[in-house]
Amino acid sequence: MTDIQEQSPEARRDFETFYAGTVKRLVTVVYAVTGDLGEAEDAVQEAYARAWPRWEQLVAQGDPAPWVRTVALRLAVSSWRRARNRLRAHFRHGPPPDLPGLAPDHVALVAALRHLNPEQRRAVVLHHLLDLPVEEVARQTGSTSTAVRSRLMRARRLLSTHLTDSPDTPTPRTGRTAAAAQPRKEVFPHE
Repeated sequence: MTDIQEQSPEARRDFETFYAGTVKRLVTVVYAVTGDLGEAEDAVQEAYARAWPRWEQLVAQGDPAPWVRTVALRLAVSSWRRARNRLRAHFRHGPPPDLPGLAPDHVALVAALRHLNPEQRRAVVLHHLLDLPVEEVARQTGSTSTAVRSRLMRARRLLSTHLTDSPDTPTPRTGRTAAAAQPRKEVFPHE
């Protein structure tokens, strides 16, 4: 496949000009056929992505617009076929069996893990859920084995306060004040 750097600067300019001049019309055409703007945009972008590696060949044959349009429409039709086949399979085999809800233990564990800082959470998941030895966890996290053991010890102590069976169970002392013992609020970029 031709890389963007392998094409000449003139070919790149020609492709960019072609794209800017034809993309709106092509999305409109595919949207009119599919009735789904997202699907139309996806098919058109994929068609342009497929046109770029063979750009010089397409230009040598004449106007590349019909080729790109044909590819975009075929991609949209393929998407329809996949959706239709999924629907047919659904009717042929019936709906999937009901999946059981999450077990209360699972929900409690996930909630408790949210109280850990990211380093502790990573250590707990790698060591206890993936059964990696401490040395491997240290290697994967770029920490020392001592640091991983410390994180695991602190994490287990904090998890034990959140994973008790009885609300009357006393909270073990950790040497922190009540304000410091509050769960840490983390901001995740996907939220």
